[in-house]
Amino acid sequence: MAKNDKKKKAKSDKAREAGKAAGKAEAKAKASAKGKAKAGKAKAAKAAPAAKQVLVSPLAPAAFPDMPVIAGVEFASGAAGIKYQGRTDVMLVRLAPGTAIAGAFTRSSTRAACVLDCQDKLKGAQDTKAGAAIVVNSGNANAFTGAEGQRGVDAVTGAVAQALGVPARRVFSSSTGVIGEPLPAQKIVSIIGDLQSSLDAGGIAGAARAIMTTDTFPKGAAAEIAGEGGPIRIAGIAKGSGMIAPDMATMLVYLFTDATIAPKLLQRILSGLLDETFNAITVDSDTSTSDALILAATGKSPAAPIADLRSRVARDFAAALRGVMLDLAQQVVRDGEGATKFVEVRVTGAASTADAHRVAMAIANSPLVKTAIAGEDANWGRVVAAVGKSGAQADRDRLSIRFGDMVLAENGWRAPSYDEAATSAYMKGDSLVIGVDLGLGKGARTVWTCDLTHRYIDINADYRS
Repeated sequence: MAKNDKKKKAKSDKAREAGKAAGKAEAKAKASAKGKAKAGKAKAAKAAPAAKQVLVSPLAPAAFPDMPVIAGVEFASGAAGIKYQGRTDVMLVRLAPGTAIAGAFTRSSTRAACVLDCQDKLKGAQDTKAGAAIVVNSGNANAFTGAEGQRGVDAVTGAVAQALGVPARRVFSSSTGVIGEPLPAQKIVSIIGDLQSSLDAGGIAGAARAIMTTDTFPKGAAAEIAGEGGPIRIAGIAKGSGMIAPDMATMLVYLFTDATIAPKLLQRILSGLLDETFNAITVDSDTSTSDALILAATGKSPAAPIADLRSRVARDFAAALRGVMLDLAQQVVRDGEGATKFVEVRVTGAASTADAHRVAMAIANSPLVKTAIAGEDANWGRVVAAVGKSGAQADRDRLSIRFGDMVLAENGWRAPSYDEAATSAYMKGDSLVIGVDLGLGKGARTVWTCDLTHRYIDINADYRS
């Protein structure tokens, strides 16, 4: 190698080594800066976590529906920073004087303070001449918080009563989120004034978002019927994704109508619709401490009052209300934590309606059935096992099982027409029907559930972090 070439190579090698050293130093500096930035972010996150990125359920509707304005109802939503920064977490609803209220609540023995407070306020006669209000927070359930829980409820409802000029006993509150943590009531109280100034008859979509916790989409539904003298409108919102196996109503649900109807009649209609709507869904067999449903009828429709539940208008109203409730209930299932399949379980031929419900829920809550559905495995034997464990009257030789329109089992064993390939192909759909006929009587019940995926574990393992 020529002398000049050797010099050039030496110079090049030296430059390369210098470049490497500089690169290492730069990388080290970047790593140090990144580490400091990460530490700073972690510190900030610890003080005030940002809202997590949420993937929308594959079973979600295309969009939040167009909702009618319900005369006598105004909505506002805001961010109090209860659990996350940058996320709306409080909903306020103002209801006009004359509003009748009905409700349904969890039967859990560890009911949250807000549930107990609402139940107490709905006892006895209502002073419908006064206005009313609903205030809801997400991020904290105010459940299992002892006497402090009621103090939190009183602080929040008292602030709303004062701001809106309504009696404290006409302010109904709900809380949803982490159990066992004191409610940061002052954070909610501090934004009541802002919420009051932003009340809007068209603000229902924002309100639906404010009550979400692990939900991936806001839930709304509406209906309208012809009353005597004018239309009667119904609109509702709900939240719910996990801890869904209610024993009364569901999650959190708020229904509004401009119908004129007395509180007792309103309650009778609502109570009669629960078993076939909100009591007919399950995601994970767990009942919440905070389940609440509040139905408000403002009496602002031009239609004549509903005074006779046997009348055509009363029947039409009940049917429309049922439709809204069932729509919301099924949206909750479609937003089940980690859900990829929407499943309808139809049970017929039971000895009683109660037995039909037991069988349907045993199937819908079975981890073995739900994981088979998640894996698209046509394992109908797990349905047989769920029927057997339900506690309902059953006879092996009268039992038949269907997936969709296909008969899989009948007369005590696998159906001669059973086709494994066709059944497996059916399981790949995102909406499935499991049919069971017990062959014993006329009892029937349909319930709705979803599959159980690893995503459910991910969501709930990290729920408090």
